[in-house]
Amino acid sequence: MAGDQLVTAVRRQLGLGRLLPLGGPADGAWIAERAAAGVLREAGDALPGLRVGTLRLSLADTVAAPDPAVPAPPSALPPGPLLIEADFAATAGRPVPASAGLLREALLTCAAERLGLEVSAVDLRATELLDERDLDAGEAEEDGGGGRDAFPDVPGAEGAEGATADDAGPLETAVLRVPGVVRLVPALGALSRPVREEDGHVLVQLAAAPDRRTLDVARAVRAAAEEAAGGQAANGERPTVAVLVAALEPAAAS
Repeated sequence: MAGDQLVTAVRRQLGLGRLLPLGGPADGAWIAERAAAGVLREAGDALPGLRVGTLRLSLADTVAAPDPAVPAPPSALPPGPLLIEADFAATAGRPVPASAGLLREALLTCAAERLGLEVSAVDLRATELLDERDLDAGEAEEDGGGGRDAFPDVPGAEGAEGATADDAGPLETAVLRVPGVVRLVPALGALSRPVREEDGHVLVQLAAAPDRRTLDVARAVRAAAEEAAGGQAANGERPTVAVLVAALEPAAAS
């Protein structure tokens, strides 16, 4: 049984991709690569005559990355500017360099304004020249459930049971009240708790709504968790708090 739980935990974390810094060193927030890549790919696919393929994110400079202000989640990348690498296909309606320029601008805008990622470079590679029939066929495949996800199709945060307001404690309740928080999810493994508090540090794992800037949600969660945990502490001191946004998903209809 323990072996099965370990395998499930490893496969779940692999499905998240890298744990990317969200914001800067002082923000104490991270986001799963899978969640960020999905939103970025949507921004690229919204451009006419263009389709994004594989999209990955990594640190632009691993040597110069500073230390975070709070303890990071297990295996998370240190804070620092990111590199976006993506393949794309485009129609002949515009020159390929022009398509690449539009895609680069769309990715940078989405990263900053929708997510709150600090991106210093975008590396694009044109892999295919499409005609309109190819593009229409690709869109039909996506509508039918097809996908171009670069990550393994394994149980990720989306498949984990999350804490709700009905079964949450004071700390979880404070986090769930933050606008933009959809639910709490034990994303880092089968034995993980969505809100872990130990040795004066709290790690919050959650799914956030995609219609709010993700960094703003994470900052609000940190403030709420610090306040709630400090109020419960015997000495009244607030702990350090880190936030992992494991998924971006719409809230369930009431």
